Parts: sequence; C-alpha cells; structure tokens
Amino acid sequence: MRYISTRGQAPALGFSDAVATGLAPDGGLFLPEQLPDLSGLLPRFESLAYPELCFEFLKVFATDLPADTLRDLVLRSYTRFDHPDIAPLRALGPGTHVLELFHGPTLAFKDFALQLLGNLYAHQCRVRNETINVLGATSGDTGAAAIHGLLGQPGTAIFILYPDGRVSPLQERQMTCTGAENVFALAVDGTFDDAQAALKELFGDQDFRTRHRLSAVNSINLARILAQCVYYLHAWLRLPAPERGNVEFVVPTGNFGNVLAGWMLQKMGVPIRSFRVATNQNDILYRLFTTGEYRIGEVHPSLAPSMDIQVASNFERFIHFAVGRDPTRVRSVMETFRRTGRYVFEGFDRDTFTASRTTDAEIPGIIQRVYRDYGYVCDPHTACAFKEVGVGPAEPGRVQIVLATASPAKFPETIQAAIGLEPTAPSLESLKSKPIVKHRLRADPAAIREFIEQHGVSPGV
Repeated sequence: MRYISTRGQAPALGFSDAVATGLAPDGGLFLPEQLPDLSGLLPRFESLAYPELCFEFLKVFATDLPADTLRDLVLRSYTRFDHPDIAPLRALGPGTHVLELFHGPTLAFKDFALQLLGNLYAHQCRVRNETINVLGATSGDTGAAAIHGLLGQPGTAIFILYPDGRVSPLQERQMTCTGAENVFALAVDGTFDDAQAALKELFGDQDFRTRHRLSAVNSINLARILAQCVYYLHAWLRLPAPERGNVEFVVPTGNFGNVLAGWMLQKMGVPIRSFRVATNQNDILYRLFTTGEYRIGEVHPSLAPSMDIQVASNFERFIHFAVGRDPTRVRSVMETFRRTGRYVFEGFDRDTFTASRTTDAEIPGIIQRVYRDYGYVCDPHTACAFKEVGVGPAEPGRVQIVLATASPAKFPETIQAAIGLEPTAPSLESLKSKPIVKHRLRADPAAIREFIEQHGVSPGV
C-alpha cells in the first residue's frame, strides 16, 4: 500500500518511509491512496485480543514490513499496559459505556500509538543503520507518551515542545523527570499553537530536515492515526452484536486526531453510527460542527489542558475527504485558512458528527454527577465528553461509548476540589521527588533549530 500527501505535491511512499518522514515535504499529511474495506474481516477479528487485533489491522497497511517483524513490534508495544484487556470497555449503565484508554505507561490514550511508534523508529534505525531526531509539540499528554516510547532507544533523540506553564504539573514531570540522555523537554513561551507553528516551519526547511533526519511524533504522523483506529474497532467488537449498529462514540478532542481515527474506521466499512466531538472552552471544533465555520480564536488555559488548541492540525486529513480527495482544493482551503484564519464549509453530515462545548465552570459539576450516578471518577477531559451523556431521556437502542482519554490521577487538584478524593498512581508519585530538567526557549524556529543543531544525534552515532 502506498501513501500520498493531502496536498498532492510529494511522491507517494511506502508505510515505513511515510512514518519516518512524518510531515510530507509539501506540507501536507500522509493518507492511504485508498482506504481498504474491512467489512469482510470483521468476523475474523471478533475473537482477537487487543495486541493481535492491532497486528491484523496494521498488516493491511504496513505492507512493506515482514509479517513476523510487524507482529513482534506490535506485541512489544503493549507489554507495559497495566490492564489485561489493554483498552477495557466498562458498562456504566444501560446504553452507556466508557472505554478506558489510560492504562499505558504515561496514563493517557497517546500511549496506544506512541509505544508502537517508538518501536517502529527503533526498528528503522537498526535495520537501516541510521539515526533519527524526533520532534513533537504537545499540549500535555502527547509529549510524555512520545518520550516514554523512545526512552533510551539507540540512535534516537527526541525533542518535545510544550507551552511553559500551560500543562499540568504531573504532565510536565512525566516529560522532564526521565533522566534519559536522549530526551529534551523544551518549554516554550506562548501556547501549544505557537509551538505547533514553529514545528511546522522547521519541517518545511527541507535542508535542515534532511541533514538531521527529522521525523514527527505528533498525530500528523500517519502511524499515530492508524494505531488509534484499533481501540475503536476493539470496543465495537466487544459489544453484543445487536448493539453494534447504533453506536455513538463520544470523543474528547482538541487536535482532531482522536476522532479522525474513529471516523476513518467508519469509512473502512465498520458500521459505527456517529461521533460526538467534545471540546473544552477552546471550542474551534464545536463551532465548526455547529456552524460550518472554522475560525481561529484565542486560546484560554483550562482545566482540560490537553485540548487547549485552536488550530487542529489533523483537520487537513478530514478536509481531504470532504473535498473529494482533490489536492488542489485542499491546498486552496489551507491557503485561505492560513491567510484569513477562517474557512466556511458546506454540507457537513450532521448525522455523523455532533459536538458539545464544556467550560471550566462546568467541569467540576460533571465530575460530581458522573461520580454520583455511576460511581466513576473521570478526569477533566473525559468530563467534557460526559457533558450530555446520561442527561435527559435516552434515545431507545442507542449505545454511547465515552472515550476516557487520561487517568484522573494526572489531575488530582481538580478531582479533589470536585469530589473530595485525590486519585493517585504509583508511577506519578515516584516523579514528585525527581529533579525537573527542562530547557526554556522562545517559540521561535531559529532558537529551536539551534538547539537541535547542538543536541541532536548525528548520522553514524
């Protein structure tokens, strides 16, 4: 299978090269030339445990990797999860489930893709006798998960940009207290969007990118999206067969990558009914799906910091499909958005996508309600997804699956204030006594470029 850029001005690549490249040279994002139809494989998938399901799914896409190699990489990627189901589906009440995606090493859903991506990078360095410098920007959880996927991997260095003072204290400690020599946590001035803009400019510098073998770890990386498709498939298969035709996934999202993975799975023939896009008070996606207008606003720090985003970088992949896979139209949309900060779309499928918006003032009350009604403790991001779940009369036969994207233990102050409990996790408690090692930089491509020049791993090292 080959992978093309959404902007249509870069050569098609195989899976391994598309993963190593990350962002396409023309500034676009890689997608399969054609999405496969998986509907005929679903009966065979039903009985598979999570790691084997992931292997069988990715085998369709990673056609340039030997099957035994791919299976080994996948199976090793899920050995550090602390629940036997990897992504347990918990029934909270009639028609209401929660899909727990926080049982990996950094207690967030990003581990599903980034443990795998770390192993893919290490494998490529080993078999190609190459080095790689990995660059990412994070609003909280991506950075920690990326770092823990590459900790100590030979031939790699990882640089993670994050907005200084705008992630939770424990999220910051997960990035800055590893003690690993190949990890560089870069605390930049400004917002996540500022960090993401600097990252994209660096990837646009083809000479610098090639010289330092730069690769992207954000959800702009194709492997991230494909790996995240699997937990939707796993959850859907765990439901009784009569319930599978009326499923709505409720997804906390800021960068659109999480919900895009589910939507792409639907386009591959898995009959998921709909998706609810749950945003915090930084609500560009809510405004998009309720008005059709995609417009940048000001980023406001929130209790759900991983969604403090105004430019949803994965949205370009959705645009690609929305305009009939026409790269000329994609380039036109992206140029208009770059120039004006807005774009108006026509004809969104309201039956497939709905949206909700949750303010900081609402989050503690939702945490209280979910705990009172279900005995379940949810983190602030998952609380945004619960805003309209379990409220008012339920639609007969509808099944809602809320994606729990992070452990409540990562946000103890918010949980303590809401319900009087302070959730803990051993891996987080151990970080509190470790020194923080971070590098403060301007959100400026020149400053970041200079830092990578000084600290990146060189070819042949």
